[in-house]
Amino acid sequence: MVIKDIISDHKILELTALYEISRTFASSLNLKVTTNKIMEIFARVLGMRRGTLTLLDPENGELVIEIAHGLSEEEIARGRYKIGEGITGKVMESGEPIIVPDIGKEPLFLNKTKARGNIAEQNISFICVPVKIHGEVIGVLSVDRLFKDGTRSFEEDVRILTVVASLIGQAVKISRMVDEEKKTLIERNIYLQNELKARHRLENVVGRSKRMEEIYDSIVKVSQSKATVLLRGESGTGKELIAKAIHYNSPRYDKPFIKLSCVALPENLLESELFGHEKGSFTGALDMRKGRFELADGGTLFLDEIGDMSPSTQLKLLRVLQERKFERIGGNKTISVDIRLITATNRDLERAVKEGIFREDLYYRLNVVPIFLPPLRERREDIPFLVDHFLKKFNKENRKNIEISHKAIDILMQQEWPGNVRELENLVERIVVMAKGDQIMAKDLSDHLSIDAGSKKPGAGATTTLTGKIEDIEKDQIMAALKKTGWIRARAAKLLGITPRQIGYKIKKYSIKA
Repeated sequence: MVIKDIISDHKILELTALYEISRTFASSLNLKVTTNKIMEIFARVLGMRRGTLTLLDPENGELVIEIAHGLSEEEIARGRYKIGEGITGKVMESGEPIIVPDIGKEPLFLNKTKARGNIAEQNISFICVPVKIHGEVIGVLSVDRLFKDGTRSFEEDVRILTVVASLIGQAVKISRMVDEEKKTLIERNIYLQNELKARHRLENVVGRSKRMEEIYDSIVKVSQSKATVLLRGESGTGKELIAKAIHYNSPRYDKPFIKLSCVALPENLLESELFGHEKGSFTGALDMRKGRFELADGGTLFLDEIGDMSPSTQLKLLRVLQERKFERIGGNKTISVDIRLITATNRDLERAVKEGIFREDLYYRLNVVPIFLPPLRERREDIPFLVDHFLKKFNKENRKNIEISHKAIDILMQQEWPGNVRELENLVERIVVMAKGDQIMAKDLSDHLSIDAGSKKPGAGATTTLTGKIEDIEKDQIMAALKKTGWIRARAAKLLGITPRQIGYKIKKYSIKA
């Protein structure tokens, strides 16, 4: 009756151990954390000592202790075996369990770790089972046991160790798959970062004019610093392209480049985009959301159309620039960030400061390193290079081989391009898509330069000042585009290569009415 009770108790302990071990496997994918807990369960529930997981190192073919319970780091470092060496090596070689009733009487037991002292004086048994994945032995699971009463059989220990070894084999397989996937993702991330860096190399910014050479020099100097940059220029001059060139040529190139346009966003939505919000902070805030400042931590934040920001948001932005700290909307936790700020605008900020629309202190915070991007009409010598660049791009996208004649280039160089580089890019794409032959001649441009009648050559016009002349040309071209599209602003904007918001601003500025 007593023996039955002892056997029953052993069964309960086994079930308890297996239950705790199964919960441990379900709680974590970290192999070392999981296996450490299993060894603790062996010791606490089943009385097994020095639980050890030894795995095969595929690089040198040796068995190395991965996890050990009850061994010091020095002892673990000594526990290395060749396949076939000692009991551990024999189990690895044969793929079968080995039981050593008394390690003091077994010459194959090498005691490499020296953790057991004089093994001849201790009543220690050693049980060793293979760890397999799809029948392939990848390692060995072993434990020590002190036998005093002889009421427990070795077969019971082999059975539970074999079950656990099978679970460990699956955990090793999953861990290796995760590690391999992580390695692949890291390699792909590095590849994509290098691709981005190559794509936004300074030499990939198109232009050989003196004005562009000055901009390149500024980019080289400022990219290696942490200084805040303010990009000035008309819409379509390539401010975002320059911002990316600064970022990807800086020490922060492998960190995030986050961009946000500050125009056409309600004030509360813009603040949420910039600083994030906590769950329930306002109607519709169903979850916590990180803002662009938080997402750009360690990298670069590019804020376009900074001149359209509301006064209250300007004040909050000023605080972040001064302290590099902020709180999410609805939150009280202060978040610190390390960002490089680049802003852009096509507005006259100096005038906006005088009119009280833009904060003077914020202006000086942003205007640390100003870079002025010239409109396309002021660097006409770059037009052939830009046309060539866009032709290659859209020929590749459309699987064509369209070329353009020198006379056609001359006509393009005579246009005013109110939409700047963006307008030229749109035109070249339209030429490639709609081309009937393999070469665009001067006479073919009339089909694509729909606002040609309103364009004027340099030097033409009745106005005496440069500003007035440009405004007259711009107004004429907007009028021509609106008439051609039946006064549909979105279509006219697309025709001009600008945004609907920009054409709306121009219509209001020049008081254009249907």
